[in-house]
Amino acid sequence: MAKKRSGGGLTQTQQAAKFLGVAALSGAVLAGIALPAFGTLGLAAKGTVKGFDDIPSNLQTPPLSQRTRILDSKGGQIATVYERDRTVVPLAKVSPYMQKAIVAIEDARFYQHGAVDLKGVLRAVNRNAQEGGAAQGASTLTQQYVKNVFVEEAGNDPTKVAEAQQKSLGRKIRELKYAIQVEEKLGKKKILENYLNITFFGEQAYGIESAAQRYFSKSAKDLTLPESALLAGLVQSPSRYDPVNDKEEAKLRRDTVLKRMADVGDITPAEEAKAKATPIQLKVTKPRSGCITSIQGAGFFCDYVRKTFLTDPAFGKTEEERQKIWATGGLTIRTTLDPKNQAASNEAATSKVNKDDKIADAVVQVQPGTGKILAMAQSRPYGLDQKKHETVLNLSVDNKMGGTYAGFQVGSTFKPITAAAALEKGISPNTVFDTDWKIGLPGASFRTCDNSPADGGTWSVQNEMQTEKGAFDMTSALGKSINTYFATLEQKAGLCETVTMAQKVGYIRGNNKPLMFTPSTTLGGQESTPLAMASVYATFANRGTYCSPVAIEAVTGRDGKQMSVPQSQCSQAMSTDTADTVNQMLKGVVEDGTGAQAGLSDRDNAGKTGTTDERKNAWFVGYTPNLSTAVWVGSDGSKQIPMTDITIGDQYYDKVCGGCLPGPIWRTAMTGALGSDAPSFNFIDVPRGNTKPEGDDEKGKHKGDDGKPGDTNTPDPGISIPGLTVGGTTVGGNDAGGTRGNENGGNRG
Repeated sequence: MAKKRSGGGLTQTQQAAKFLGVAALSGAVLAGIALPAFGTLGLAAKGTVKGFDDIPSNLQTPPLSQRTRILDSKGGQIATVYERDRTVVPLAKVSPYMQKAIVAIEDARFYQHGAVDLKGVLRAVNRNAQEGGAAQGASTLTQQYVKNVFVEEAGNDPTKVAEAQQKSLGRKIRELKYAIQVEEKLGKKKILENYLNITFFGEQAYGIESAAQRYFSKSAKDLTLPESALLAGLVQSPSRYDPVNDKEEAKLRRDTVLKRMADVGDITPAEEAKAKATPIQLKVTKPRSGCITSIQGAGFFCDYVRKTFLTDPAFGKTEEERQKIWATGGLTIRTTLDPKNQAASNEAATSKVNKDDKIADAVVQVQPGTGKILAMAQSRPYGLDQKKHETVLNLSVDNKMGGTYAGFQVGSTFKPITAAAALEKGISPNTVFDTDWKIGLPGASFRTCDNSPADGGTWSVQNEMQTEKGAFDMTSALGKSINTYFATLEQKAGLCETVTMAQKVGYIRGNNKPLMFTPSTTLGGQESTPLAMASVYATFANRGTYCSPVAIEAVTGRDGKQMSVPQSQCSQAMSTDTADTVNQMLKGVVEDGTGAQAGLSDRDNAGKTGTTDERKNAWFVGYTPNLSTAVWVGSDGSKQIPMTDITIGDQYYDKVCGGCLPGPIWRTAMTGALGSDAPSFNFIDVPRGNTKPEGDDEKGKHKGDDGKPGDTNTPDPGISIPGLTVGGTTVGGNDAGGTRGNENGGNRG
């Protein structure tokens, strides 16, 4: 009678015998090998047998995690991403040498026994009874496959992985019952195929195809005898026998496999000798996974695609479900990225700002009418190596999608939104405000949508230079970026109406919080993102219809079926007349206003510059009827750097302005992206106000920013406001008056 251990438990021999008894008493037939003869071992209690019978009969096999391919709109590969580097292949595409090698070393009697190798178990029981050690070496290839299924199902959860690999009698019993089912359901060839595809071969390679590529840069079907033996030997201990780190140890293990193959008759002694004499010749292909493998600076867009998949309910009802689908992989994701646009934007982003500058930039392109993101680039490369000035911080998007905590103040690029709100309310573009260069407006005159005063103090507003005073209409105020005009225009149009228009055209805060009702909104005081601004201006290009930005066009699942994808949501944000009017006014900005350095000479184009307090952010957002591009330049660190007396991209700037740095970047991006198709804006005759001083020789006429006579329309009665004196205090901080949106002008910066 076997002795009990001092702790009162069964010996290892008794546990192994009990394991066999459980199988026998459960009535299991192991692929034709009955175990009633071993019922006399009878060491299984009734409860244990019941526990065996209670184990579910069907093994839930999870889909094997594979590579996901992310493609551009033309089908070119942007990147491959995977949790586990695996490419599933049929057995017919695995070298016969490899098939024989893995069977010989792991389970030589694989084709003779059922789910369990009775002789192997008895041999292990006898050996461990003699040595007093733990039972080992008795698992069949089928049982190993079942264990790997449990490990695969555990994913990256360390607790579940440990449970799947624990050396316990309970796990062995569970493996056995599932192995019985697998043998009956799949058959030997399918089990071998599944085993070769699920097994870990070290060096981040899962499955035989990835292993063949990793170590030898070839397909599994082309593996030679020595190569096959080497890979088969890795399964027992991928780290110990890793040929990349220890060729000597790997060769000893390889030769053991070759000897075993000869012993079982798979190869001749001569083949064994020749293979053993062959030195290990690796041709290692390093694994390259993730968005860091992207070309043309598309890593940030690639990461945006990943976050879109993980956050959009279109790809799964819960975050956990979406994460599981992504981790499993095997997807083909076709995106909206246009390779031509991306190449142009990447060139532009790196042309005037160096990756090691204190200042960074971001360039985003959106297609009007569809919301498709065509390009996303920035001056710093995508990656984790700070010594190479790499970053994974996406400067183009909001915080939820991988951007900065708050985004960036947009300065005067917000002003066209205020203009649109005013036009929608019926305020004519010929409206003239005559102001001093510095004014004060009562905060109570700016009302929220529930008609509450936005602030009780006085909001101080000033222009860039003291010479910027006098009479301006809406067109000239946009061209010269007059802060006092747009503060007054917001007051007249309504703060509620201005913020509501911003919401309609897709203006969002970078921290994903709702827009605030603060007077400085018209001067870009509420931080946003380059992607949002490109989408806002695409609304003007699309004659007033806003389309939410999208990055994914189609997703094919691992089963070859199309998955549903989020669609751009389009809505009419303003009338076509309003949009057409804004387009005509913004044409003047790039013709001879603050954006003159950016303008394109061969087609209709429009845009707006923006520069915030102390020149910490500089913008140019512009568009043609078929392409909208936003360019931001500023600090991407925790501390914002004033862009004065500074060298950026090897060029010195005494003062950075929206037209003198972001503008030329914008022009490079647009020039490289646009083709020969050059549609025009829908022309509309924009009325102009009389902004000439009384007594002027040209009284009754107005010369526009281009020096040509304009319309002789007189301003609306009661609209002309004399210069206001400054009084009270500035309302709030950055979100309530701290941003002036000042501009130096076309070639003064």
